[in-house]
Amino acid sequence: MKANLPQGTRDFGPEIVKKRQYIFNTIRTVFELYGFQPLETPAFENMETLMGKYGDEGDKLIFKILNNGLERVEKHEQAKTDFEKILEGKNSKGITERALKYDLTIPFARYVAMNHGQINYPFKRYQIQPVWRADKPQRGRYREFTQCDADVVGSQSLFNEVELLNIYKEVFQRLEVKVEVCINNRKILAALAEMCGGIEKLTSITIAIDKLDKIGIDKVIDELRLRGNEEPSIELIKTYLQLAQQNNDNAKTLDALKSLFKNSEIGLEGISELEYLVNHVDDIKIDVTLARGLNYYTGSIVEVKPVDVQMGSIGGGGRYDDLTGLFDVPGIPGVGISFGVDRIYDVMDELNLFPETLQNSVAMMLVNFGTAFEKKNLEILQYLRSNNISCELYPDVIKFDKQLKYANKRKVGFIAMVGEDELRDGLVSVKNFTSGEQQKLKMEEIIGFMSISKNL
Repeated sequence: MKANLPQGTRDFGPEIVKKRQYIFNTIRTVFELYGFQPLETPAFENMETLMGKYGDEGDKLIFKILNNGLERVEKHEQAKTDFEKILEGKNSKGITERALKYDLTIPFARYVAMNHGQINYPFKRYQIQPVWRADKPQRGRYREFTQCDADVVGSQSLFNEVELLNIYKEVFQRLEVKVEVCINNRKILAALAEMCGGIEKLTSITIAIDKLDKIGIDKVIDELRLRGNEEPSIELIKTYLQLAQQNNDNAKTLDALKSLFKNSEIGLEGISELEYLVNHVDDIKIDVTLARGLNYYTGSIVEVKPVDVQMGSIGGGGRYDDLTGLFDVPGIPGVGISFGVDRIYDVMDELNLFPETLQNSVAMMLVNFGTAFEKKNLEILQYLRSNNISCELYPDVIKFDKQLKYANKRKVGFIAMVGEDELRDGLVSVKNFTSGEQQKLKMEEIIGFMSISKNL
């Protein structure tokens, strides 16, 4: 059998893992700097936890898990019958009752609903875990990928949005990735839906607008027609979308929105919230085309895109003031953001933004000259490790130059050699593998030599 991977998944070798950990650690450090606490939830959830929370488009991308316990023949036959029911459009719990989580937000809402009596509000949590989507794989889009989320629940204050927007800015500044942080408000989109005939049109309008970057305005209009929107409504939506082309200035955009929605209470409320954010956070942009077609957003929405690379969003989120109400625990407001680590990695890799020092796998490698020197080598290894110096002994007795080639490929900073002369004199030959400088030292002098060479 030829070894292969499931489509839309990847292996991560040591070099890639180190780069990914650099991103994770940067994000985690900023999360904790802003007072967020870690949380983890299971890889899969009950089907009813996930279904119906992401809109029709999102529900189609949920990976369903075949029920376990098909060890008997009659259970196989029942599974076939249940699968045929699903193909006919009928619901059946017999074949699948669980699914891999689509994102981290809904499982977090489920956690809050289950533990709402014990949580100290406002509750600020962050989560770094993989999620799964049955999507069509393409550049920057995978079926298994890692999300990094930060959410605040139990508070309606817009200052939470300010903090989350500043987290985005600080993380990407530390990663040296230039980004555009765009904001909008679902209340404005709700006002647009009301003016187009009713709030029930919100989902169809946001789903269509959310595809604007991918399919263009003409096809968005076509989709709106297919979804039953009449020509006056379509003209209004076109006028709304054209605000993005006419104004690249937040103040002018706000003025245009106030004029368009002057008779809408909910629209003016959303505009007021936008105004608050642009007055409290520098270098963010109002983008009226930003929709984020997930059903649970109720207020502020945000999306982050890289400036120097052609790539989709590398972060996004928003406010969801009654997400726990989906689990019969109403009245817990929340707001959160997410980092798309896999896309961030692709951007940083393309722009060569990872520090070169990440690939320094071990600080020192000891050359193996045979069993007669193993005891001394082990003593050196233990001494270095007790001082937090990463090191290893080449395990096999092979030619010296082959050991050096191995060290070079591992990007080892120093090599140490104990041969007959060194063993007799109680010394260690240490070589800076970058500069070529070499000295014979007492074991206690090795760390000082490495420190002076600035390769630790």
